[in-house]
Order: sequence, then structure tokens, then C-alpha cells
Amino acid sequence: MLRSARHAKILELISQKEIETQEELCAELNRLNYVVTQATISRDIRDLHLFKVAGMEKKYRYAYINDGDSEISPKMKSLFRDCVVTVKSAQNLVVIKTLIGNGSNAGAVVDKLSYEGIIGSVAGDDTLLIVCADTPSAEKVVEKLTGFLK
Repeated sequence: MLRSARHAKILELISQKEIETQEELCAELNRLNYVVTQATISRDIRDLHLFKVAGMEKKYRYAYINDGDSEISPKMKSLFRDCVVTVKSAQNLVVIKTLIGNGSNAGAVVDKLSYEGIIGSVAGDDTLLIVCADTPSAEKVVEKLTGFLK
């Protein structure tokens, strides 16, 4: 089975169903005659840059950001809005407080946006720290990100 076909099927599955574990994803693919192991699924998850978000039916589910464009989807904007508590700057730093377990999700959105002036970011469990080139850049980033929260 071609890796690209398997990746396409994984993205299709996680967009249609809430899949919480690698084992669930492996079972779904095997049910569709894609013969895979948990080790293969683990590599695929890493290659596709999948991450977990809160689910509606299950505690968590796999999600992804489409790398094909520089804008984030409405779904990702909604995720950001739902998980961010505050966005504040301190000189050239921007600190985003999130709900527990969502620091990396907020980081994925910010990384995807590729805002000018951002040097890098570090995500924790409930915090995202963004390092900007200077104070004016940090203020612009805060302005743009708080616009997402409205």
C-alpha cells in the first residue's frame, strides 16, 4: 500500500470520525483493508504532524493543520478561540494562557500563521511563550491574536 494513499485515508478518517488512539486508527485502517501496525501509525502521525484536540464524543481526537496554504482554517480559528484564556505581552515576549492541555494546540496555530516578527515559540501544558524580535512586533502579534478571540 502506498504511503501517500494511506496518509490521505488517515486525514479523511480523522476528519469524519473522532479517533482518540493509535489503536483505533490502526483498527479503522485495517477494517478498510490497509494492513498497518501500530508502529506504522505512529510514524504516520509524526509525518502528518497530527495533534490531539478535545473531542465532542470522546475526551480527545486527532486533528491536523493543512500545510497547503498559509492561512488557517475556520476550524483552527475556532480551536484557538475555544482554548485561549488570555494573550498578553511583556516587552518582546507574548504569553498566551490556555485551557489545560492546549498550549501546544495554540502553538500549532501560531506557527501556521507565520507572523512577521516572531522568532520562535515554546508551548507548555497551558501556556504558549512567543519570542518576538522587538516590543513593537510583540504588540502587533498580540493585536492580531486577540482579533481571533472576538
